[in-house]
Amino acid sequence: MKTEIAQGLLNSHTYTEYRKIIADLLIQGKSTGKEQSEDLLHYSKLNQTRMNRLDKTLHVTDEVIHKLHSLKREYIWLVLTEGWCGDAAQITPILFKMASMSDKIDLRFVFRDENEGLMNCFLTNGSRSIPKIIVLDKEHNDLKASWGPRPEGATNLITSYKKQYGVVDETAKTELQMWYLHDKGESTMHELADLMQHLEELIHQKM
Repeated sequence: MKTEIAQGLLNSHTYTEYRKIIADLLIQGKSTGKEQSEDLLHYSKLNQTRMNRLDKTLHVTDEVIHKLHSLKREYIWLVLTEGWCGDAAQITPILFKMASMSDKIDLRFVFRDENEGLMNCFLTNGSRSIPKIIVLDKEHNDLKASWGPRPEGATNLITSYKKQYGVVDETAKTELQMWYLHDKGESTMHELADLMQHLEELIHQKM
């Protein structure tokens, strides 16, 4: 895993670079990733609109800002993602806003299909679900935690839908996007802020 993480860091991009790669591919009529299809291109276009909106409208709560400002150690958030992923479009702008609030978080993005070894180290119930946030100690690049692909409320929505209907279809995806819209990023912010605070407490206990 150490090797895969190191390779992922070498392949990583800033948020600005990540957004530019997606935008440049869309101009060429392409999506990110190995697979190309009209559906993936359609989702990528929708997601670019979503990310543009979220970049302008997202607000980090005072409680989350306080927790981020209280971080003592430095971390890397290495995010596995793709431009066509609906969950990633909702979550990556949140990560950018949160990292912007703290000088202790270095935010980096890697494309899932270009980093299969790393993705295989962070499967969710055997699947290559994204986004996946890998939390590393910046000093040694040691793995401290991982999070994703969705906040708990969104996960419960999809789990319940799949249990009832047996599939995750377009209706489920629409319901999921509505959930994100109403949540305004707060679940993701609070879950990640609590995770970081917990890591700090664990480190303090060991000292």
